[in-house]
Amino acid sequence: MQTNTPSRNSIRLTRRGRFALATLGAVVAGTAVAVPLLIMADEEEPRPEALVVPAGWRASQVYAAIDKTLDLPAGTTKKSLAKADLKLPNEADGNPEGYLFPDTYPLPENATPQKLLAGMVDTANKKFNGAPVAAGAQRNAMNVYQAVTVASIVQAEAATKADMGKVARVIFNRLERGMPLQMDSTVDYALNRSKARTTPADTEVDSPYNSYRRMGLPPTPIDNPGEDAVRAAINPTPGDWLYFVTVRQGETRFTADLAEHQRNMAEAEAERKKAAERSAQPSST
Repeated sequence: MQTNTPSRNSIRLTRRGRFALATLGAVVAGTAVAVPLLIMADEEEPRPEALVVPAGWRASQVYAAIDKTLDLPAGTTKKSLAKADLKLPNEADGNPEGYLFPDTYPLPENATPQKLLAGMVDTANKKFNGAPVAAGAQRNAMNVYQAVTVASIVQAEAATKADMGKVARVIFNRLERGMPLQMDSTVDYALNRSKARTTPADTEVDSPYNSYRRMGLPPTPIDNPGEDAVRAAINPTPGDWLYFVTVRQGETRFTADLAEHQRNMAEAEAERKKAAERSAQPSST
């Protein structure tokens, strides 16, 4: 919507480092100074012991983090999806977006992209397929996959945990009234970007994720929501709100009145311009 070390192992040298160290040791005694420098420069960094997936990361961010953590060529994890055999709902059509559950995942020596992705999806299924989420989705006339999709929008749109239930209510109120969701986060997803200011031209993008032009929910989640967002999606805060905008940091205003929302939008834009002017001013030091 228009809103807004791990512990170190003992020192290990690469093959090249061990050869260089042996050669230097056999030449002159003066290398006693050079050896520690060589060890520090050529030391292999130990692999992290765990991979942390924050709430709100997109699948693309998870793939990149796995590639980097396992020291794999970029794109390896995404390519492994076809052979990962992930236990996804039928509605996902093989797309794990929304089901790479945010958590801390251990990295054993035999860790592979397929095993890590499967562990994330298994965790999501345990969280989502339990009685609370299933009952909450049914209470809101949705299936679990749709509830996760709502939660992903809540995760992307809510400025604070306290706002999540209200954002969820705006989504449900708009759906019930046959209004387009008009959520900027879905446009950002369509354009493969984050936190940009949505322009009128952006809202014309031809994508099933453009909730300005398409009615209803997007076809899949737009990120991987955490437990707070999922909880908000199945237990939205009671209210008649249809609009919201973050006027300034820590202050998001919700309303059912379009004229009031437009005033809030104008104030938010004025605050944004003031902040830009302050940041553009030269430092006094």
